[in-house]
Amino acid sequence: MSERRVGTVSRGIRCPIFREGDNLAEQVVESVLAASESDDFEIRDRDILCITESVVARCQGNYASIDDIAADVKAKLGGETIGIIWPILSRNRFAICLRGMAKGAKKVVLMLSYPSDEVGNALLTMDQVDAAGVNPYSDVLSLEKYRELFGENKHQFTGVDYVSYYGEIIKEAGAEAEIIFANHAEEILNYTNNVIACDIHTRARTKRILRTKGANVIGMDEILNAPVNGSGYNEAYGLLGTNKSTEDTVKLFPRDCQPLVNEIQAMMKEKTGKTVEVMVYGDGAFKDPVGKIWELADPVVSPGYTAGLEGTPNELKLKYLADNDYSTLTGEELREAITKAIEEKPQESLVGNMASEGTTPRRLTDLIGSLCDLTSGSGDKGTPVVYIQGYFDNYTTGK
Repeated sequence: MSERRVGTVSRGIRCPIFREGDNLAEQVVESVLAASESDDFEIRDRDILCITESVVARCQGNYASIDDIAADVKAKLGGETIGIIWPILSRNRFAICLRGMAKGAKKVVLMLSYPSDEVGNALLTMDQVDAAGVNPYSDVLSLEKYRELFGENKHQFTGVDYVSYYGEIIKEAGAEAEIIFANHAEEILNYTNNVIACDIHTRARTKRILRTKGANVIGMDEILNAPVNGSGYNEAYGLLGTNKSTEDTVKLFPRDCQPLVNEIQAMMKEKTGKTVEVMVYGDGAFKDPVGKIWELADPVVSPGYTAGLEGTPNELKLKYLADNDYSTLTGEELREAITKAIEEKPQESLVGNMASEGTTPRRLTDLIGSLCDLTSGSGDKGTPVVYIQGYFDNYTTGK
């Protein structure tokens, strides 16, 4: 057999346009097998089949209206003055949620973090903050003070002034709007005791701090965490992971992903005889070095995955071995030495072993989800399924 010369391959798989009620598992498996035949690649053990969360939620019909959001907010916070703190700056992710929240209140005090939101979308640059003599760790700015110091600031990529945009959304929903800028949660309690914590990855700490002060606080994960008037919901994440569907509806993060990935794995085994790992993915987890945006606006990268994707990579750093342990070797002798080191590496974690220094110490699902997000894109590629081969290969595989 000839030596395999290709390592990891990530393929976007074209699929039908999925609709509510479709048998997603069946269609995904059929699409992968059809792609395998048309592109002449063989299904192998430990391949990875990945499905974007969007089509999972769509097939589940996991949608809700802004009226459903408003009803839940009003029931939980009373419908008078509410504080909405630390949302991300996003037309797709948050603006429509804000419409629903504001519709469930008479007044909204919107508290924005600065100079940027939680995932790196910038209202301001740190240079602007420094030039103004402002300390973002302690100073609280009113909207008037913000405009006096910084004027209008449009987002680098979207061209939107989110301060004006969010303020108008609140007013159009029928609520009075007040906007402040602060980076410590307790500041909102000077305005209202009823608060929605809109941060994603720091939400538990924010809620703990405010509840210790006696606030009536809920996170976005506690809005639509159960059906409202027959709406969609997500018991674990509520509105977190939401995307805009129409001007009046949102698509929620999918539910029940674990049974789905297990079913797809079983179907692939039945049809091919191979054990393929399966995961549902949303946002990847990576940072844009220019715009400073950290991509992860979902609460997790993967809400469901098969057991073989648990854990972190257990890899040796080839250049470390070549430059240190085997620095005197070259050619075939070097190749054989590195091959032997890989074959004899311990199966348990290499954490703390210098030979693994520089390998990526992140969970497999986060790494693979990032690869999938970059492969499938978010536009018109039409590849909501990604099929990855060779991810668990190493230098010795196929020799």
